[in-house]
Amino acid sequence: MTATIETRVDDEPRLLIEQGVAARVAAVAEPVIAGLGYRLVRVRVSGVSGCTVQIMAERADGTMSIEDCENVSRALSPVLDVANPIERAYRLEISSPGIDRPLVRRSDFERNAGHTAKIEMTVAVAGQRRFRGLIVGVEREAARLRSDNSAGETTEVLLPIADMAEARLVLDDALVAESLRRGKAAEREGKKARKSGAHASPQQNDFQPASAHGRHVGTNEGD
Repeated sequence: MTATIETRVDDEPRLLIEQGVAARVAAVAEPVIAGLGYRLVRVRVSGVSGCTVQIMAERADGTMSIEDCENVSRALSPVLDVANPIERAYRLEISSPGIDRPLVRRSDFERNAGHTAKIEMTVAVAGQRRFRGLIVGVEREAARLRSDNSAGETTEVLLPIADMAEARLVLDDALVAESLRRGKAAEREGKKARKSGAHASPQQNDFQPASAHGRHVGTNEGD
């Protein structure tokens, strides 16, 4: 009998999900990415370079190295070729979520409590759809946001995550400082691993920008 080794990740669902073509791509990509030990963050299909499919992924701890992006690209490209969710030529990009990352799971809001986020709702809350404020925490399946209004008064609002159209962190000094701190911590852990004789590949922290110089870009020509 041949033993089968299965890579497992936590099954926490994404509460912010795609629609239309991006949803078809996500349905194909998510099980492949999960089978490799990563989590899907977001799929976005745009008209850049004719048609570009950007897929953000990460490990459960929020890290995603260039090597990880390459692994996902190699495994996912042939699967997308066969499934053909987009019936035209497209460019495939695999990236880390970036510093000002999208927030799509309950744990994303928990992990980034104390940082500022911009949120757009599909359903109005307290008469508005767009919010910007400090993430206070999570209550059940809703994020609590604290913000200052035009009168200088501090208010808090509870926003159901499943009713959000988009949510992402705001790039500010506090976020950059946290990114540097986590990067240094990861570097220290890498040095400890090397001293103990273990193989350690460099990891990007969960705030690594998804810029052109920090992502692996692969090309997939569909029919």
